[in-house]
Amino acid sequence: MVDGTGALVVCGTPIGNLDDASPRLLRALREADVVACEDTRHSRRLLDHFGIRAKTVSYHEFNERERARELADRIEAGERVALVSDAGMPGVSDPGYQLVQACLARGLPVEAVPGPSAVITALVLSGLPTDRFSFEGFLPRKAGARARRLAELAAEPRTMVFFESPHRVAATLAAMAEAFGPERKAALARELTKLHEEVVREPLGELRDRAAADKPRGEVTLVVAGAPEGPAPASAPADLAARVADLVAAGTDGKAAIVAVAREAAVPRRAVYQAVVDARREGGVRGGGGSAGDEGGGPTGR
Repeated sequence: MVDGTGALVVCGTPIGNLDDASPRLLRALREADVVACEDTRHSRRLLDHFGIRAKTVSYHEFNERERARELADRIEAGERVALVSDAGMPGVSDPGYQLVQACLARGLPVEAVPGPSAVITALVLSGLPTDRFSFEGFLPRKAGARARRLAELAAEPRTMVFFESPHRVAATLAAMAEAFGPERKAALARELTKLHEEVVREPLGELRDRAAADKPRGEVTLVVAGAPEGPAPASAPADLAARVADLVAAGTDGKAAIVAVAREAAVPRRAVYQAVVDARREGGVRGGGGSAGDEGGGPTGR
C-alpha cells in the first residue's frame, strides 16, 4: 500500500428499517473513497437518506470477478473501499466473497462493520430452537435439484434457515412438506423490520397451503425445525421402500433418496436398498421408485 490507509470495509446495512443503521456504518461510508454496491440505485437511497455524498461503483454477481481485481488494486494503492449489498451483510447469499479473497491473497486489510441480519432476526422470531442452527441460503431453482438438497437435509437435527424469493416460496414449501413431512414445525418471516413485517408460525403443511392460496409478498426467510431425535416411525421395509419411492417421484435421485431415508429412519443404507429391491420384486414400489434400486450394483452396507 502507498500510505498504509487502504482497506476493504465489509458493511452490513439495514435489511428494511433505515433506523437500524449504526453510527459506525455511517462513519465507514463517509470515510470511504468509493462504495462498491450490489445495486448502485438501491444503495444511493441509503446514502442520500443520511446525506452521504460517496462515490459509488457497481459490484454484483455478473461483474464480481473482474471488479474484485480492480477494487483490490485501489485498496493496494491506499484507498478505503466500503462494500455493501442491497441489504444485510455482503457475502451472505450476496456478492462479496471474491473481493474478500482477492484482498486476503494480497495481504490487504479487511474489516467488517456488523449490521442487521435477516438470518438471526428470523431465527429469533420463529420460536424454534436457537442454540444450534444451519444457514442454507437459497435452495436450487430447479425442482429436481431442490428435492435432492432437501432430501439431504431431511435428517438435519439443527434448526434450518433458508432465503427464498416470494415467486418460488409456494413451490419450496410444498417440496419441504414432502421431504420433511407436513407436521414439521416452521416459520415464514417476510418484510423483516419493515412496516408490513409478518411472521407466521405453523407446520410446513399449513404454510404450504397458505402460500398456495395467497402467495407472500416481499423478502421471505423460512425457518424450519430440525429432525426430531430418535428413529422415524416408518422403519418397516415396506415403509422404507414407499418413502424412497415418494422422494424419487418428487424428483430426487434414487441414490440420494436411499441416503435420505436411511438417515430419517436411523437404519443402514443397505437396509433401505434391500427394502427397495424386495419391493420391486414384489411389485410393491409406488411412483416409479424402481429407479432407486441403482446403489452402485449392490448393497454397500454403508
